[in-house]
Amino acid sequence: MAGDQPVFPPSVIVEVKALACELPKRLGLPLARWSLSDLRREVVANGIVAQISGTTLWRWLGQDALRPWRHRSWIFPRDPLFATKAGTILDLYHRRWQGKPLGNSDFVISADEKTSIQARRRKHTTLPAAPGRPIYVEHEYARAGAWAYLAAWDVHHAKLFGICERTTGIVPFDRLVAHVMGQEPYRSARRVFWIVDNGSSHRGQTAKDRLRSKWPNLILVYTPVHASWLNQIEIYFSIVQRKLLTPNDFTSTTELEADLLQFQQRYERSAKPFEWTFTRRDLDCLLAKLARKSIRLAA
Repeated sequence: MAGDQPVFPPSVIVEVKALACELPKRLGLPLARWSLSDLRREVVANGIVAQISGTTLWRWLGQDALRPWRHRSWIFPRDPLFATKAGTILDLYHRRWQGKPLGNSDFVISADEKTSIQARRRKHTTLPAAPGRPIYVEHEYARAGAWAYLAAWDVHHAKLFGICERTTGIVPFDRLVAHVMGQEPYRSARRVFWIVDNGSSHRGQTAKDRLRSKWPNLILVYTPVHASWLNQIEIYFSIVQRKLLTPNDFTSTTELEADLLQFQQRYERSAKPFEWTFTRRDLDCLLAKLARKSIRLAA
């Protein structure tokens, strides 16, 4: 009957789905990923079908939850000591060190740097929300300078420490350490574990020796390479980004610094330790899953 949709054999559907599961570049196409229209055009160009609607193509892909226009980034652990380093940090979050519980005079600090926080002075005044209208923020802005925000988080006591510096490096990082370690209870603590990434300002034995010479009770603990998600201070940085820096509208670096430090104080007044539920068992399961995926990709 006129208007009836053509009936496609199962072999055609399978061939279309197989094409959708190919990277376009491997087929010589100047595309990073498929869109529905690009896939439809290629299906016809390859002679798989003479004609097909986007709705039909969408339905076929939907049967197997295929969405080739979407993508996700991923990375396998590259650090040969990933499991050991990650396990040590997870133990510290659960108040254990080298198989033994931490004492009352042991503290765990999570620290990092949030670099290049710009002060963007909008060319027109930001307007507050009104009925039926969100906050209006002018798209154009003038750059008014930038800070590096160095912060430390007491994992088990929900205490925050932060300073703004023009640049990162050994001297700014040491100032953050002194800001924390120069006050009680950290100055007189038995041990203060500092969880940090592999940044040049605190990496390697030289950094350990430098800091221990000033603060004998300080122990640096490094995250694995490309594992910032293990560092709890990153959770706080995400809160700062969401609640203070987006949208970004500051007249000067002076205003930006004042707001960063005031936000820190405001957050700390009601802060509680983060509920960290990822354990060594979860880590073992994750690494086993990644190992299986690595084998499949190598096959």
